[in-house]
Amino acid sequence: SGSGKTTLFRALAGLWPFGRGRVRQPADGKALFLPQRPYLPQGTLRDAIRYPYGGAGIPDEEIAAILDAVNLTHLQARLDEQANWSMALSIGEQQRLAIARALLLKPDWLYLDEATAALDGENEKQIYELLKTHLPHTTIVSIAHRPAVAQYHDRRLTIDPAARTVEITSLAAE
Repeated sequence: SGSGKTTLFRALAGLWPFGRGRVRQPADGKALFLPQRPYLPQGTLRDAIRYPYGGAGIPDEEIAAILDAVNLTHLQARLDEQANWSMALSIGEQQRLAIARALLLKPDWLYLDEATAALDGENEKQIYELLKTHLPHTTIVSIAHRPAVAQYHDRRLTIDPAARTVEITSLAAE
């Protein structure tokens, strides 16, 4: 806590104007940031799932299959329903809907900032396994407080604000 993890993600997203330095990422990659409290635009559920890239060509069958995979089967018949989805869904449902979005949009870079914190351990495990299986070419970067999430990653970035150091270690050795 307090090491600046979320601030680092905000800087990577271009949303943190304070500080100095340079953040470099591949220019041709598509990035998707999923915070602990996902943004769900008002409108149809279909639009909320495809936000922010649109994805107009995604067939309903694919959307239905992804909703089923993230345990949101009960929402399949509501794709054209207009609602304030941030108010209509629990935080756990919102997080699973955001993961469904990532699975459909297939970003090159996926940043998860406590994006599964509202899920129980079994659902979180299922979500990370889905991400690894369905997004094999996506680089996934997570902030998570549960140690079990580490098994789905190859490296750990440790930020020590007191020592003003950043260390990257391979998790294959652990």
